[in-house]
Amino acid sequence: MATDPGDLVLDPTCGSGTTAYVAEQWGRRWITIDTSRVAMALARSRIMGARYTFYLLKDSPEGRLKESEILRSVPPNAATYNNIRLGFVYERMSQVSLRSTANNAEIDVIYDTYQEKMEPLRGQLNKTFKQTWEEWEIPRETQKDWSSEAKKLHQEWWQLRIARQKEIDASIKAKADYEYLYDKPYEDKKKVRVAGPFTVESLSPHRTLGVDENDELIDVVAEGKAGYAPGQSFEQMILENLKTAGVQQSHKQDKLNFFSLTPWPGHYICAEGRYLEGGDDKGKEKRAGIFIGPEFGTVSRPDLVAAAREAGDAGFDVLVACAFNYDARSTEFSKLGKIPVLQARMNADLHMAGDLKNTGKGNLFVIFGEPDIQLLDAENGQVQVKLNGVDVFHPDTGEVTSDNADGIACWFIDTDYNEESFFVRHAYFLGANDPYSALKTTLKAEINQEAWASLHSDISRPFPKPATGRIAVKVINHLGDEVMKVFKVK
Repeated sequence: MATDPGDLVLDPTCGSGTTAYVAEQWGRRWITIDTSRVAMALARSRIMGARYTFYLLKDSPEGRLKESEILRSVPPNAATYNNIRLGFVYERMSQVSLRSTANNAEIDVIYDTYQEKMEPLRGQLNKTFKQTWEEWEIPRETQKDWSSEAKKLHQEWWQLRIARQKEIDASIKAKADYEYLYDKPYEDKKKVRVAGPFTVESLSPHRTLGVDENDELIDVVAEGKAGYAPGQSFEQMILENLKTAGVQQSHKQDKLNFFSLTPWPGHYICAEGRYLEGGDDKGKEKRAGIFIGPEFGTVSRPDLVAAAREAGDAGFDVLVACAFNYDARSTEFSKLGKIPVLQARMNADLHMAGDLKNTGKGNLFVIFGEPDIQLLDAENGQVQVKLNGVDVFHPDTGEVTSDNADGIACWFIDTDYNEESFFVRHAYFLGANDPYSALKTTLKAEINQEAWASLHSDISRPFPKPATGRIAVKVINHLGDEVMKVFKVK
């Protein structure tokens, strides 16, 4: 309510995305923030599946025509640029005053124009009925004994009288002072509007530091005041939740449950976890080295290599790395010698520290696997990507199995990966239901079925071979966990 079209609205607590939805509807730019991936997914689906009213822009040809129609003026010939910052064409409430009416010269012009047509008709009516009626004396209703010709003259005169009064009223309204009704812009019902482009960004690798009254930085972690339980460090909090929640695989039934987690005096490995092979009480006992990444930062491939070497020297069966984020190159690293490396992504909820209850019901540590793709040759030297599924390592059996695409919610391709940032150039959605069905229903229009089908596919559209020689594929499952892998294209 306090902004104009084109302004930027910030909502630090996204929730279900109502602020972003309303800002999108009313032409405001927006940024919305939340710590929950559920809120982000809900807001994204809500915005993408909505149909918005198209309002007439003041800086547009259609808007200028409407503005000139309201003000009864000639539209300017200047160029238009569809600048939303100039606002919409709004309805307005007139404030008619005696001064504005008395100074309105257009009323005399309208009156004289209609008098030229009405006076001859009045003269014919007076001649027919042998009367000397003035305008205000002509009866409103006809009589039964009047002739058809007299009734026709009477009807024509009153039609002109009513039209004259309507035009005078419109002129008075247009020339009077007015107040804009900012909640009632004029709509263009011939156009259908959907959400403009927006991105979903993750800021979890970063941290913010407070300042005191002297503008000096306050590092609560360094001071041991990070908000965890009394005397508890970040690593201790992670291990406590790890023992309770376990490590979830792609499938619900596949879970790594530790019956023992003890500290380990290593440089990279901080704990030893023991679990039973196959999750069975009669299974063979195995040892896992636990590597915990930084609270605010990203785990790189060299960190994983060093931790895996340390795990091998200590005789561990597997290395479980727990981190909020991994860099792009580390996603390709899954094994060092005989030591499998499991990259478990920690849920951002763990940042809540002591406010998080250790119920063991949440997926706080998830191993997703890596994309299993196939490069296909296309016409004109182009290539296509086929997503077969996700390769998943089962630590309790030591096997690597390939899941199909059923567990994948969506996947993206950077068709020319520069090894620095992932840029979404292709997007595909493999949800159990058509992810755009809500939008199609909302639009109520003819949809190009072939174009829609290309978004709901495990085979990409053809694209040129990358100049960098590399593409990157990012896969996201239904829990919101994601994994990225880089592939070379010859």
